[in-house]
Amino acid sequence: MATCSVCKTTSLFISQQIGVCLECIRRTPEKALDFALQAHKRSRRAFGLPEIPPKAEDGKRCNICVNECVIPEGGLGYCGLRKNLNGQIVGVSSERGKLSWYHDPLPTNCVADWVCAGGTGSGYPLYACRRGPEYGHTNLAVFFHACTFNCLYCQNWHFREQTLVDITIPVESLVKAVDKSTTCICYFGGDPTPQLPFALKASRMALKNNPDRVLRVCWETNGTMNKTLLKEMIELSLTTGGTIKFDLKAWDERLHIALTGVTNQRTLENFALVAEKISQRTEPPLLVASTLLVPGYIDEEEVRGIARFIASLNPNIPYSLLAFYRHFYMDDLPLTSRALAYRCLQVAKEEGLRNVRIGNIHLLQS
Repeated sequence: MATCSVCKTTSLFISQQIGVCLECIRRTPEKALDFALQAHKRSRRAFGLPEIPPKAEDGKRCNICVNECVIPEGGLGYCGLRKNLNGQIVGVSSERGKLSWYHDPLPTNCVADWVCAGGTGSGYPLYACRRGPEYGHTNLAVFFHACTFNCLYCQNWHFREQTLVDITIPVESLVKAVDKSTTCICYFGGDPTPQLPFALKASRMALKNNPDRVLRVCWETNGTMNKTLLKEMIELSLTTGGTIKFDLKAWDERLHIALTGVTNQRTLENFALVAEKISQRTEPPLLVASTLLVPGYIDEEEVRGIARFIASLNPNIPYSLLAFYRHFYMDDLPLTSRALAYRCLQVAKEEGLRNVRIGNIHLLQS
């Protein structure tokens, strides 16, 4: 239980680290965001990462993501992967990256497994090996060790321990990991965005080395990438039967900043851009959305805004509501309640979405 630093309300649904309640974030953001952003700075200092995206007057610009860092001499970009050394940006590239991977038997716990080819056989025979789940095959799960957001409830926060480690992996090593049982490559993390040049090159190499067979290219992302890179992602996923899964974390921009440290405007713009391509391949779905139901912060109002936005683009876009589990700087909140999850499910349907579900129902609290 914590007390809001603005309105002094005490509740189980206030994170002590953020220090402010949902209503104050919405009604008095000029006060509330100061407290939330201090929590972001503390969490980043703990890992040696820049507290905010650098905007050095004489720095080197990076346009990979929404943060558009202008990195000072000797300094790091917000993601921690790129450094300005003697006027040149060095670090990861299309040739070398900071990542790890494993072979995950299909069907797996992918956010889109309930609609994707690997989990359902959707798109058979062009994009799936069989009708139904692809038992006996694997997903090459590629985990990138950096992110463009700073979610205070990050479920995979340990990647930060690897972000600044001075070890990179050649792209050829990842490509060689694609074996005969691999039917999809899924990039996640962290987030693939900061290392998209690497992921795009690896994907093209893997497809060239494995012609005339099922090999889908999929993504789980916060959607903050440069639009030019996004268009390359779309093309790869469209042609291979892959899925692009966007994590829409909040609708209210102020709340989004409080939770992630970064605006959601690029994410929403990019989601709409992918939605324009849905008609080019309806099965399996190109685009899937998900939202983590963070108790005390992501409520029915947030889900309603997100669902209305998705429905305005295409009401058939699959949307998964996910239960929150205590992690990182927001480990003092309760689990998502069953009542909240089902209210949000109903709200999403009321807004016109035709394909909504609760993704990890086993985590719900009675």
